[in-house]
Amino acid sequence: MTPRIPPDRRRLRAALAGPVLWLALCGAPVLALEAVPGSPVGATAAAFPLLAVAVLVRGRWPLVALALPVAPSLAITLDLFTVAYSPALAVFGYLAGVRMPRARPALWCFAGLAAGALPLTAVVGRTVWPWFSFLLTLLINVVLPWLLGRYRRQYAELVRTGWQLAARMEREARAVAERTRLRERTRIAGDMHDSLGHDLALIALRAGALELAPELSAERRAAAGELRAAAGSATERLAEIIGVLRTDDEGAPRLPAGESVPRLVERARASGMTVTLEQSDDAAGDGLPAMTGHALHRVVQESLTNAAKHAPGAAVRVRITREAEELAVTVTHPARPAGPAPAPVSGGSGLVGLEERVRLAGGALRAGPAPDGGFTVSARLPTSGGTSPAPLRGPETTATGRELAHARQQVRRRLRQTLAVPFALLAALVVLMGLCHLLTPSWTVLERQSYDRLRPGDARSRVESVLPFLALDAPPDGTPPPPPGRSCVYYGVSPDSAAAYELCFAGDRLTTKRVVRERPTP
Repeated sequence: MTPRIPPDRRRLRAALAGPVLWLALCGAPVLALEAVPGSPVGATAAAFPLLAVAVLVRGRWPLVALALPVAPSLAITLDLFTVAYSPALAVFGYLAGVRMPRARPALWCFAGLAAGALPLTAVVGRTVWPWFSFLLTLLINVVLPWLLGRYRRQYAELVRTGWQLAARMEREARAVAERTRLRERTRIAGDMHDSLGHDLALIALRAGALELAPELSAERRAAAGELRAAAGSATERLAEIIGVLRTDDEGAPRLPAGESVPRLVERARASGMTVTLEQSDDAAGDGLPAMTGHALHRVVQESLTNAAKHAPGAAVRVRITREAEELAVTVTHPARPAGPAPAPVSGGSGLVGLEERVRLAGGALRAGPAPDGGFTVSARLPTSGGTSPAPLRGPETTATGRELAHARQQVRRRLRQTLAVPFALLAALVVLMGLCHLLTPSWTVLERQSYDRLRPGDARSRVESVLPFLALDAPPDGTPPPPPGRSCVYYGVSPDSAAAYELCFAGDRLTTKRVVRERPTP
């Protein structure tokens, strides 16, 4: 069990979590300012206040905390991958997965970022290839940490739900077992009523005979009459008490009082069951305490009933032996023979009531599957009176194990989904990149007539009016870098040509234009 954290320490930890997280995330911008040449100072330095705001709102608005580092990252590079903000994107993506109960807002946020980056890269960079780099960075640096955070949240929820269900089922099982025990005690009271009522009836009969005996004096006959009336009244009151204890759907016992185990087995055989009785001479029911005799009868009766319900046609073996001061009874039956059989109808409380009957008699009951696939019910009962009931055990239930197994299954399924989503998105990205690679050459071709009309010194606005919408993402291999202070863009000569048009600008004016070709690497 996880130790409970004191409230004061928990509040102190929550108060320190924000500043510690901010200091940890600020290490990346400091590294970018010192070690990354050409990094925009303004966009990188803006990380310190932006990350402070993101840390403050990470609990209430996790998507806002995730979106704050995106804008300066795009200002630095359209690829979204920056030294200053990549750790923050991963951390806030993970926290968004942990803190958000629903996935749809985050998915809409990711889809909006992906859709908004496409026109941005096409207009600013005049090429679509940075968009694929943006998607790859978004997938690996943001979506994957978000999925991991969501998996952690779902795992915690499933485990918590599993324990709650298991606790509820344990409580329900205990309540059912307690009701069954009370019902069994009521049955025992009914059995005792039948036995005691029979004895009281015999007492009343003998008292009536004495009341009519002529050789007795009048006083003694009057005393016998009072005894007969008292026995009759006691029988009536006993019947009223037992009638109150019995439930509405439970009548008086239908089995004959004092029925022995051999007679019970004979009745089972007469109904079509195959029953073998092995009983030693010293294990006969004669001389046993009343509670032990009733418990012995109920063990055999309930076992035969269960065998008839759950394994019809199987041979049942009843074995009763006497060991020292105990009576051992074992009822076994193999697995149900092959072939169709009606579905068993059972309330599931017979063994619980039987256990209560045996416990009140001072014995112990064990029931469970046999090694050969069948079922075994065994009980040990005292053969002497005055034995105290065995300690009450809790209900044996596998609800906790079943619920936890179900929770583990759910977690494994969610884990498979968590791993499948990024791989599916990566596969879709690869397919999209392949299609774009096949289609973009025709979108980046500059017509020869348009190229011929361009003159050095032309304004950039006039040049861009005749250029295609997209440019090549990179010049041909071996092309020298542009001179300092100039920026160059490249356009295709034809869809299948290795040559390209190079247009270099200085400020807002076209300075040079030429055709460059791929050069072999020395």
